Amino acid sequence: MSDLSSNVVLDIYTRMLRIRRFEEQVGKLFAQGQLPGFVHLYIGEEAVGAGVCAALRDDDYIISTHRGHGHVIAKGGDFDRMMAELFGKATGYCKGKGGSMHIADFSIGMLGACGIVGGGIPVAVGAGLSAKTRGTDQVSVTFFGDGAANEGSFHESINLASVLKLPVLFVCENNQYGEFTPADKAMNIKDVAIRAAGYGIPGVIVDGTDALAVYEAAQEAVARARRGEGPTLIEAKTHRKGGHAEGEEAFLGGQQYRSEAEKLDAQRKDPIFRLHEVIVERQLIALEQLETLDESIVSEVNAAVEFARNSPDPDVESIFEDMWA
Repeated sequence: MSDLSSNVVLDIYTRMLRIRRFEEQVGKLFAQGQLPGFVHLYIGEEAVGAGVCAALRDDDYIISTHRGHGHVIAKGGDFDRMMAELFGKATGYCKGKGGSMHIADFSIGMLGACGIVGGGIPVAVGAGLSAKTRGTDQVSVTFFGDGAANEGSFHESINLASVLKLPVLFVCENNQYGEFTPADKAMNIKDVAIRAAGYGIPGVIVDGTDALAVYEAAQEAVARARRGEGPTLIEAKTHRKGGHAEGEEAFLGGQQYRSEAEKLDAQRKDPIFRLHEVIVERQLIALEQLETLDESIVSEVNAAVEFARNSPDPDVESIFEDMWA
């Protein structure tokens, strides 16, 4: 932390705050029945996406999961096009056909979100292979959850990346639940990161609620990848403050799968509050600047909602355009 400038800290904080305010609005819109399909919010996990993406260049690649809004925003995604996609409008990133779980923006290196558990991991390895083949020093990052760490796609991908020394960061966002199943009921290990030893690569465990710790771990892994030394597995221990998906209570029938103690712990370790405290304690950034930043972001989100509402629906004739099966 001592080596990080106030500009870096503000950059990371801004990315997190942009994610939080966007997701809060999405949660409200979904509860009001204004959004089609399901949405999986990134609230509570912002430090991971923001910390990792702050360590990347604009031309580096990322690929996301069903809980992907935060990653898109952290990599520089556009609020208007994201919100329009959630509303199913023609001005959305995927022209209203992808929805919440399939947003992509190749222009910023965001290769897409993937609703299939573990489905994005091989794509990130392909991007890493492309960078190595073309002789660039670009880096590819795949974000995935603890549940995906048990999929064959994870093991096959990390093995290939290790053998070929590909510039790939495998970032496991371990929020301790695969949908409603506790991680300790699905794997016989405490830490996903120890699996790195089986592939001869570094495995790093980091506090996923500490954005600066995530940034520093990502910085080191990115530097290693650019030097041609191969992949790193980073396990960020984090919490999702909400459920697996918005509105899940409707099909859980009142059942609870998380204890009240766990929920309180997630509240206590809120990554934005934690970084805000660091900023205030060390007087890195003026409070007035933080307040102005927050107001500006809220205005952007509100404008994005209006943009989406005023955007046209896709034409019926376009139903088969940009599609393949």
